[in-house]
Amino acid sequence: MNIIKVSISIILLASLLNAKHLHKEKFYQRIFCNKMNGVVEYTLKDKSRVDCLTSTYAFEVDFANKWAESIGQSLFYSIETNKKPAVLLIMERGQKDIRYIKRFRAVSKQHNIQLFTIDKELIIKRD
Repeated sequence: MNIIKVSISIILLASLLNAKHLHKEKFYQRIFCNKMNGVVEYTLKDKSRVDCLTSTYAFEVDFANKWAESIGQSLFYSIETNKKPAVLLIMERGQKDIRYIKRFRAVSKQHNIQLFTIDKELIIKRD
């Protein structure tokens, strides 16, 4: 009987951990990349993948709280593809995510990284 209780507890805990976001990153990535007429998961020589490659930009897609990580990845993808660096930040938390956007902007201006955002209503904005 204890094994059943432990198993149920683990399943419930796992579902709660997955519930921290409304959708997975790939959900937003595919919607955005399709609207941008890009290639989803473009594979580079080193086997890393650009989240969305368009005729102009190499995009990293991430949740807003991972803004700092997205900068490095977009710059690397830009170098490897000879495209402009760009980031799509996912803003599921609305105003709570604005602080990450402000941080991103402070760095992106120095490195010419284009910012796009997408919210939980799937509204895409170019910064």
